[in-house]
Amino acid sequence: MTHRSFDEHLHGFPQPGGPRPTADPPGPWGVPAEPDPAQIDPAVLGALLDRHGWRRRGGAAGRYTRWTPPGPAAGGTSLLVPESRAFPDCEDLIGEALTALARSAAPSARDVLIGLTVPSDEIRWWRDSPQGPSGTVSWTAQEQLRSAARQMLLAGALAVRERAGYYGARHRRQAQALLEGVLVGPAPGGRSLTAFVPVQTGRAVAVRLSHALQATREAIDYQRAAGGMEAFDTAVAAGVSRELTEAVIALVRGSEGARIALAWSPAAGVPQGCAARMEPVEFSAGDLPALREAGARYLQDESSVPVRITGTVVRMRRSGPSGRGTVRLRVLAGAEVPHVRVALDEDSYRTAGHAHLVGLPIRVAGRLESRGGFRRLTDASGVTPVAVDEAERDRLMKSLQANLDFFGDATDEED
Repeated sequence: MTHRSFDEHLHGFPQPGGPRPTADPPGPWGVPAEPDPAQIDPAVLGALLDRHGWRRRGGAAGRYTRWTPPGPAAGGTSLLVPESRAFPDCEDLIGEALTALARSAAPSARDVLIGLTVPSDEIRWWRDSPQGPSGTVSWTAQEQLRSAARQMLLAGALAVRERAGYYGARHRRQAQALLEGVLVGPAPGGRSLTAFVPVQTGRAVAVRLSHALQATREAIDYQRAAGGMEAFDTAVAAGVSRELTEAVIALVRGSEGARIALAWSPAAGVPQGCAARMEPVEFSAGDLPALREAGARYLQDESSVPVRITGTVVRMRRSGPSGRGTVRLRVLAGAEVPHVRVALDEDSYRTAGHAHLVGLPIRVAGRLESRGGFRRLTDASGVTPVAVDEAERDRLMKSLQANLDFFGDATDEED
């Protein structure tokens, strides 16, 4: 999963005091590195400035408003934002505001620019960690924050694919693809982190994560009040899973508490079924026992899944020249996992070996076991080669020739 820094995305903006570029160089994934003033809604710009703490200082009523940055970074900087695009000099004023934002020393200026360039829902994590000199945190604490945030986004993306108490290896490729466009920007001091989740590709993730976090908080409160874990069972429908509880544990562990807030893109509006303003969801060290118990419960309760898998054999092992053996398949269809390991009887093992030697995948039915992360197929039956076209067979044969260690022996370490 790739998360890009918003500094990388905004490489086309001038540095403070530098000249404004004459053209908009392309940013990552084909979007402009700088918002086009002609495409900016003044209401959206004003909403983003307000969200990020800029102060409204009046202006000409019905024509424009004046904004100054938060904190000591103001330094005389102010933006004139027209009330609407009906204002005669609207585009000029917005262009001047964008230039001022690009040159501003206020960290929030970049957050506003990102929200204008790529309409995004913003997810922010705060972690109350011990402070070092000048309000900084340790490298380890910063890495823990980033890792936990990454886990949480992935848990939300997994819940978009399917509701489950435990995913293991299932759906990971598809979930990671949903997060490809996410931008990440750390705040000064290293105690918070913001993810900009593009509305076009990631809104479903933001919506699911908002519901799941609130359901997690409610389930913990119920467990602490009533002593039962039933609320965690029903919370699965909202997107709560072992993956999410592990992410919250990673965020809170070693801190004095943590909170997560979500703000919807003003350009896209509030999604259906969601509150216009989501209050931060807070967790503390006192929540960890309930989260750990819920994670263990999800792991234990998630049952095996009947599947019929088509895959290519990438490794074979057995203890002698005959008898039962184990094959590892790269899954092509039938289950949303990248690889599975299958124990086969002698005849099925021989069939799998012959199929691979002639460049054919195999099809096999069985149960995808939750134990081990849904990476093992049990009760295998019906192993048969699957016909493919000549181009695909040639590709498979080249793969075989490139992997001379294809046949392992009984002493090989499991991977």
